[in-house]
Amino acid sequence: MSSARIAAIESGTLVGRRPRLAGFNARKKGDHGWESKIPLARVTTSDGISGFGFSRLTRQQAQLLLDRQLDELITVDSGVNQAAFPMEYPLWDLLGRRGARPVYQLLADRAGKNVSGQLRVPCYDTTLLIDDLHIPTDEEGAALIASEANFGFEHGHRAFKIKVGRGARHMPPLEGDRRDIAVIRAVRAAVGPDAVILIDANNGYTLNIAKHILSETADCNVYWLEEAFHEDDELYEDLHAWIEREGLSVLIADGEGAASPHLLDYAQRGIVDVIQYDIFSYGMTKWLETAPKLDAWNVRTAPHHYGAHLGNFVSGHLAAAVAGFAFVEWDELATPGLDSSAYSIDNGHVCLPNAPGFGLNLDESLFQQAVAANGYVAKAS
Repeated sequence: MSSARIAAIESGTLVGRRPRLAGFNARKKGDHGWESKIPLARVTTSDGISGFGFSRLTRQQAQLLLDRQLDELITVDSGVNQAAFPMEYPLWDLLGRRGARPVYQLLADRAGKNVSGQLRVPCYDTTLLIDDLHIPTDEEGAALIASEANFGFEHGHRAFKIKVGRGARHMPPLEGDRRDIAVIRAVRAAVGPDAVILIDANNGYTLNIAKHILSETADCNVYWLEEAFHEDDELYEDLHAWIEREGLSVLIADGEGAASPHLLDYAQRGIVDVIQYDIFSYGMTKWLETAPKLDAWNVRTAPHHYGAHLGNFVSGHLAAAVAGFAFVEWDELATPGLDSSAYSIDNGHVCLPNAPGFGLNLDESLFQQAVAANGYVAKAS
């Protein structure tokens, strides 16, 4: 047992910028913009070792954690204590740095799995949003999204998630469905037959629309349909049976956001094939508890994240402990102050560094500017 205690917590928010304006999804009124706020906390123990990561820890919450013994807040075997959940990722990073090991090796050891050297985990480009609403024709609109897929392909991606559901809010229903189909077909033509295509309706479809879209794009070999509609076991039973009758291989994915409390029951029953709880709001500890059940049910693990940047990097560490890990969701951003250069995308995989913790680093000057501008410092007395 370590006698190290929490000596200081620093909080600050960095701002990431996208390579292009991120557009709409099926339900969002406005676009996702150029920028995304990245809230961070750095925790330092009494022996001078620090870890940092995504955290929305408030100053009041931080004060309650000061001078607590590290082993009371987190261990590899037990994960994070619920009281320290808002600081979970800085604590996992800290454990890795204290042991001079990547987090993925800690998680592999916990799961009784052997991982040596650099870890490569499949990923998908999640940046193909509804960016074409200003374009009048389906052909031109689909060509724009296909060009975005080409950009991802040139940067190493071999799997692409396409936002669909244009007819739910932004276009008349039949026109929106027709545009969705044109976009899926254009992206498939652009990335070739071997790339993976995923579609995400953000609950913008009905059961019958989902069947129509999948039927019209059957030759595009869609890998999964995500959030077709709000979770409903009767509708998912119907959709799952229809997919089998049609001879399609499409998986049903769900779980991001305010997911149904019955979602794991649906997974166990075999009517949901991929679970996507958010890597941050659900957390690494809960994922480590849930993923073995999903493995036993032959259900895939694919943690959601969007807009927080660090999800690109931390999600893949979970793959070392999970047999059915499907993909890292990759949301391209550049965040001044955050050094993620040890990570790379290669032939459809995230290459995780064999470095302590999560293998990320901070520019001290820029982080301290953020702490002064929008954060806080809390220290044990």
